[in-house]
Amino acid sequence: MPYLLSLLFLLLLCACGPAPDATNEMNDRNEAPDRPKIVFVTGDEEYRSEESMPMLAKMLERNLGAETVVGYSLDSTGTIDPNNVYHISRLDELADADLMVVFARYRQLPADQAQLITDYAESGRPIVGFRTATHTFKYVEPRDSALMPLNDAWPAKVFGQQWITHHGHFDDGSGKLTSVNLAEGQTDHPILRGVEPFEAYSWLYHVDGGDWKLSGDSAPLLVGHSLRSNHEEKGQLDKFPLDNPVAWTKTYTGSSGKTARVFFTTLGHPFDFREESMRKLALNGIYWALGREGEIPEGGAEADFVDEYAPNNSGFGEKFKKGVRPDGR
Repeated sequence: MPYLLSLLFLLLLCACGPAPDATNEMNDRNEAPDRPKIVFVTGDEEYRSEESMPMLAKMLERNLGAETVVGYSLDSTGTIDPNNVYHISRLDELADADLMVVFARYRQLPADQAQLITDYAESGRPIVGFRTATHTFKYVEPRDSALMPLNDAWPAKVFGQQWITHHGHFDDGSGKLTSVNLAEGQTDHPILRGVEPFEAYSWLYHVDGGDWKLSGDSAPLLVGHSLRSNHEEKGQLDKFPLDNPVAWTKTYTGSSGKTARVFFTTLGHPFDFREESMRKLALNGIYWALGREGEIPEGGAEADFVDEYAPNNSGFGEKFKKGVRPDGR
């Protein structure tokens, strides 16, 4: 009888205790949200997003333990070619991404690739955009009639503005063209932790003023002042003032009915990221979009480079680094 009781107790103990595999599976599932999946959509033939975005991705892997994916414009051999406006790799990764970061310019993607981007935007998940994302797409009539709204209407509603004009670049990368300062009343915003006033190589984009206004609930965080301006030389400052927002937050409610956080900056010249404040701005904006502003230190996110960052200058044509293949990120 004692033997039977002992055996019964042992069987009950085994039945009540979870199997080791089940415990591990449960822990993995519970921890998954702490490791966000961030997909970078790059593809611009001017500002070297194929260099700056992987640099940020490495920092986010270090800082947040994030899983990062970088999609590139590739040529037929699989090397990075930002001049190929008809392709961006790995867009299928957006299906289960926690954040989409867009730094693309005038892409003419096939409809099925473009839809992967727009479907993400409609899902209610957070979005971050850099500089030329105000003109992510450039479709043409009559071939792309159904896709034409993506040129202007789509970035305006999602990011806050479409492409309008800029104040002139005056020999790419030869000098700083925009002074950047905190917007009035935004000193305590978590995205601005550790962000000090600085001068940017980015020439100022016009997004607000004259006949134009940032859309929706866009709230400027940083204001840029153009240090040299074609529009000033032409006497057009009534339409295109020297001061304009260069970073803002907003929300976007897509067809899913869910509201997403959106962070956008019109900065993004490859040399801008040499500035620690620019890197902190980008990283803090990503933290905020993910709803993790509570993890931004008072001095801003850690923004030390993981690897050497020595980007090519901005410019069109063949000014990007040749023969580079994606690093698997």
